[in-house]
Amino acid sequence: MKLIIQIPAYNEELSLPVTLSAIKREYDGIDEVELLVVDDGSNDRTSSIAEDYGVEHIVKLRNNMGLAKAFSIGLQCAIDKGADIIVNIDADNQYNADDIDKLIYPIIHNEADIVIGTRPINRIKHFSLMKKVLQKIGSKIVRLLSSTVTEDAPSGFRAFSRKAAMMMNVFDNYTYTIETIMQSKSKGLIIASVPIRTNDCYRKSKLVKNIFSYLKKSSFTVIRMFMIYRPFRFFVLIGSVLLFIGALFWIRFIGLYFMGLGQGNLQSLILSSVFMIIGFQTAVLGVIAELLGINRKLIEDVQIRVKKLEQK
Repeated sequence: MKLIIQIPAYNEELSLPVTLSAIKREYDGIDEVELLVVDDGSNDRTSSIAEDYGVEHIVKLRNNMGLAKAFSIGLQCAIDKGADIIVNIDADNQYNADDIDKLIYPIIHNEADIVIGTRPINRIKHFSLMKKVLQKIGSKIVRLLSSTVTEDAPSGFRAFSRKAAMMMNVFDNYTYTIETIMQSKSKGLIIASVPIRTNDCYRKSKLVKNIFSYLKKSSFTVIRMFMIYRPFRFFVLIGSVLLFIGALFWIRFIGLYFMGLGQGNLQSLILSSVFMIIGFQTAVLGVIAELLGINRKLIEDVQIRVKKLEQK
């Protein structure tokens, strides 16, 4: 069984040596271990350092394409190199590489397709109180919307089976963490969570510029992924809310009508009609979106078959 540990990196000449030095080259149940560094358009010595440390595979991107794209490119490269299990770890050494054993164990024993490392959020010193609260709330929302047991949705320390990796299609430009979780349920993949350790902060996060920017982008990503991978539920939920509001206006009008005040409150009937019509149309959109989603799944099935043929 072959394990490839991929590391997306952007201008990580200072932290990458620490990260690479911490990664072991032997794991129980694994025959081969190789490293893959995706240099996301760095303008420092990131690629040179990877070469110096004997990294087997180095992908150099011409421009900085962002974490999500770098992750996707690395995933495809690992598949092409024959990986049976792919572990993704950040280049800033925030995750304890000794816990890679915990990530790959459920996959080796066919207990899960994707394993996500759960950080001890409360004990991470460089996380502000607000960030800790938002991390927990965000994970609960993703867990609810995705119908998974994911405990730490934003965690980038995770492992994929070859099967899961071949089924992943990341469309978001900001981050891959939420989208891969949302995809897993719709594709019948099993997600597991395992507790992991973190290291002291080596540098400020490049993904989180400030807490409000992160909150805005993450919220948009969650809504967008919910709409893409749960379209029927998304539109029917909105349509139901609109129909409910319309029903309230209708009940108000009926009540006033029987009280002899209906003639002067026709606006309630008009508002009721507007909300009900929009609500019904939104629900119909849910049906159409669901049909488009089924078509997307069929195309993805064909894509997976093509990928398998290319590996032969």
